[in-house]
Amino acid sequence: MSREPEVVVITGASAGVGRSAARKFARHGARIGLLARGVDGLKAAQREVQKLGSEASIIPTDVANAEQVEAAAEKVETELGPIDIWVNNAMTSVFSPIKQMTPEEFRRVTEVTYLGYVYGTLAALKRMLPRDRGVIVQVGSALAYRGIPLQAAYCAAKHAIQGFCDSLRCELLHDQSNVKVTMLQMPALNTPQFGWVKSRLPHRAQPVPPIFQPEVAAEAIYFAAHNPRREFYVGLPSVEAIVANKIAPGLLDHYLARNGYGSQQHDGAEDPNRPDNLWQPVPGDHGAHGAFDARASDWSPQLWTSEHRGWVATAVVALGLSVLLALLKNK
Repeated sequence: MSREPEVVVITGASAGVGRSAARKFARHGARIGLLARGVDGLKAAQREVQKLGSEASIIPTDVANAEQVEAAAEKVETELGPIDIWVNNAMTSVFSPIKQMTPEEFRRVTEVTYLGYVYGTLAALKRMLPRDRGVIVQVGSALAYRGIPLQAAYCAAKHAIQGFCDSLRCELLHDQSNVKVTMLQMPALNTPQFGWVKSRLPHRAQPVPPIFQPEVAAEAIYFAAHNPRREFYVGLPSVEAIVANKIAPGLLDHYLARNGYGSQQHDGAEDPNRPDNLWQPVPGDHGAHGAFDARASDWSPQLWTSEHRGWVATAVVALGLSVLLALLKNK
């Protein structure tokens, strides 16, 4: 019996992780609702999806506007069918010391990076709960557990998403719902955001090394959407940051005070007059990758292990039994 292609919504789909995720789902035949502000990037993403043999609907959407998100969800279901998977991914940030931030900047980052997830989740739940099926994927960050200097608004938003998801999981379990929610805590990724993020840094912004390609994030998103667990830590750096913060947060405060400024900047002075995407999208198609291809890894052994943890556990048990039998034989 043939099954209709799954319908997926991806926010922030015009570039970076969202763009790479759209390609990943398209390779598997999904119909995709592409949501973002940047029309140029959305059109390019649609062409890529179609070239891969799938169908895409582009819906220019500012996820900070709940009415736009709801209208986008309605359009997706009208044009593509019932939504099976909703991926909340859209974000914005400001690289700046807190003392130089404005209230308007904090509000804008919060509205996009946190409330955008809330509005997307509400739109998904409105449709998924009556059908008693569906998966909501929240693209988070290791910074949901460990705040770093110079990105206070973004870190706070990711912390908020984490708390929101904890509450949502409990409610879904209470209601015995078959709708699933999963959150992925991402490492540093080579996306275009570092070239368009609003920044007051003296040097150009960069992801904190080690850096991974957005395809690693896309692989994790696709896997989580079809194998939903409570949470995924993506990449060994995410695991290290989250675990270290649980064990010795005070020591991490001092470490980041010394190293957190330099690790987020690289050679070359920042252009204070370049356009940024805080209030409006930067025109043009920016693709999935940023400027750090030479330093970014396209594979994560930790993610592979997480995806194949059943095999890994079996192999570890088998190895342990082999060693034990060998020891007993030699006695």
